Order: sequence, then structure tokens, then C-alpha cells
Amino acid sequence: MPAVTSQNPAAAGALDARLRGFREVQRLAYACAEAVAAQLKPGVTEREAARMQRVWLRERGVRDWFHLPFAWFGDRTAFAGFRIPLQFFPTGRRLEPGMPFILDMAPVHRGFTADIGYSGCLGLNPVHDRLMADLEAHRELILREVRERRPLREIYEDVERLMVRQGHTNRHRAYPFGVIAHKVDQVRERRWAPTVFGFGTQSLKGLASDALHGHREGWSPLWSPYAFSDHPPQPGLWAVEPHLGFRGTGAKFEELLVVTDSKDPQESAFWLDDDLPHVRRWQEEKTA
Repeated sequence: MPAVTSQNPAAAGALDARLRGFREVQRLAYACAEAVAAQLKPGVTEREAARMQRVWLRERGVRDWFHLPFAWFGDRTAFAGFRIPLQFFPTGRRLEPGMPFILDMAPVHRGFTADIGYSGCLGLNPVHDRLMADLEAHRELILREVRERRPLREIYEDVERLMVRQGHTNRHRAYPFGVIAHKVDQVRERRWAPTVFGFGTQSLKGLASDALHGHREGWSPLWSPYAFSDHPPQPGLWAVEPHLGFRGTGAKFEELLVVTDSKDPQESAFWLDDDLPHVRRWQEEKTA
């Protein structure tokens, strides 16, 4: 992704238009999460919650996906006992009072991709509240160290160390390749977009292309704790999802981080949008 500079207004305008497209679909996804969360009640299953997300987004024009919606309830929010990828898919687990939940969806709309994670709770749960409050420091740490152009692998390790200091466990290590983030991009808009094992074929092709291109140049589209992520942040959009766990309760946020090749630290990296549910929650808590 090119840097935004006053010396190149045409490039800056094109970039701004792209970012607006990504911001709009990210806001659409978070609006879906809030709408579905407001409808959750005791007895609803993970499969039903995932279907509610799909229906809501399809009614608003979504026809393609980076991945289909997920929903996790109770100790599944902390990926308790997860060993194989199939365990990530929604189950018949039913929501109960006081139970945490995570809604996770990655729609593609008008060719732009979002990948978001929304953590909530059906009623009061002090552990969940603590996890959500502690996530704020991770959002700040990630942005600061990306702007410092620290290697992704080192930033990952710093995030994990912060979790340990907070008394939590790193639950994004349970994801495939232990990723905390992955790159996203535009895809061609199509009327029919198939999925394979819940992932959109167009997005998978794009990720594979990035992986091949990055391998040749010494970078990876996956942000992991492994050697292939031992490089500075690559310009582009990254879906970032630090995921905390504590005694069978998990919480995370997931949102888009923009990385450019600008020399200005403030423009070199920034969160795509600060008007998101978890950010508003932290601001409201400070005001209160």
C-alpha cells in the first residue's frame, strides 16, 4: 500500500477511497455483531447465532466472505480443549445467563474485506469485564510497536508477555499457525462466490498469492510466533485479533490495522476506525 503524501494527491485520493471501502464493510460487520448480540437469549445455540449473522449480512448485500460467521459460547470463547480446526465451527452449545460469547465474521462487500471479532456476555460476568478492560493495553502496544517497525514476531512476543503480566493466557495461539493477524485485500466482486470449509475461495486465492509473493521477498501475510514472521510490518491492511483467556473465559477484539510505507510515524500505521464497540466501551469507562 503506497504512502499517503501531499506530493502525490492522486495516489492519496485513491488510497482514501480504498480505506473508505474497507471502513464501510468493517462498520457493517460490527453493526451486524451488535444487532445479533442484542437478540441473543438463553437457549440460543452457536449455530443459530452464526446463521443470524449470515442472514443479517446477506439481507444487506453481502455475497462473499473471507470466512463465514463463527459463534463461540461459554468456555469455547477460550478455545478450551481445541485441538483440530473443525472445533472452531459453530456447535449446538446453548447460551446461558452470565455466559460469555464471541461473534466473529469476515464479510466481503463491494470487493472490500473485513474480519471482526465481537466479545459480549449474556448478563453480568466480572471475569469477562476484566478481560475486555485489559485488551485496551494490547491495542495500544500493537500500534506503538508497529509504528516502531519492530519485527512482527517480536511484537507477538511482547503481546504475549503483556498477557502473562495481566494474569491471562494467549488464546490466539490456538488458531492455525498461532496467528494474531493476517493480511486482507480487495477481491473481485462476483454474483456467485463459493466457499471451501467456510472460507471464500477468492480470499483464499488472494492470501495464497500474498504468501507466494511474500516468500520470494522475505515476508508473510500471516503474523505468527514463528520464524516466517520475523520481519517488519508489511504495508497493507491487517486483521488483528489479540485473544485473552482466563479460567474458561475468553475475550478478544478484531479490527483492521493500516500499515503504510510513510516515514511519518503517525501515518506509518493507524487503526482504520476508532468508532468501534470495544473502543467506545473503554472511552465510556474512563468517562464514568
